[in-house]
Amino acid sequence: MPTYDYKCLKCNKSFEVFQSMKDEPLKNCPDCNGEVKRLIGAGAGTIFKGTGFYHTDYKNSSKTSEKKATEKPKTSEIPAKESKSEKKSAADK
Repeated sequence: MPTYDYKCLKCNKSFEVFQSMKDEPLKNCPDCNGEVKRLIGAGAGTIFKGTGFYHTDYKNSSKTSEKKATEKPKTSEIPAKESKSEKKSAADK
């Protein structure tokens, strides 16, 4: 059952009433018996429970594995091979 906000037009008092959706809106203020107006409320926010609702839920699983599979090794990570002429000049010294 929702909580409805009301405001008295006579005494300007704001109050909340816990009512069923089937109940008729209040017409009179409980304090001064003046006319009341039902206010439009924001209501409760949506609550998402479980996984898959946030951007960070998928951040580490799929993107990092795809990057690792498609990345090429950097040239600095590959050991350099010595040419035959470099081997000979090193042996001569």
